Amino acid sequence: MANPQAAKKAKKHAGLKAKRQSIRRRARNRVARMSARTEIKDAQQLIAAGKIDEGEQAVRQAVRALDLAAQKGVIKKNNAARRKARLMKKLNQAKTAKT
Repeated sequence: MANPQAAKKAKKHAGLKAKRQSIRRRARNRVARMSARTEIKDAQQLIAAGKIDEGEQAVRQAVRALDLAAQKGVIKKNNAARRKARLMKKLNQAKTAKT
């Protein structure tokens, strides 16, 4: 819905402005959310493949993306912390299994 007129047309000027703002915010939030999701997926795939060193780098990038998303308010702080903890747990389990 990139076009404000695509949805039901607001009658007041403030309603039109709110619709435009929400569309811009949604686009900005999707970028942060999807980049974090992509980084997490890449890290999980590397860990599952047994590439621990590359997985560590990917985990570091995923943590950075999650922190940025939480800082921007795209996801909540505890949501980011939970996702980071799960990712670190997988990495540590893979490290111990390898040794």
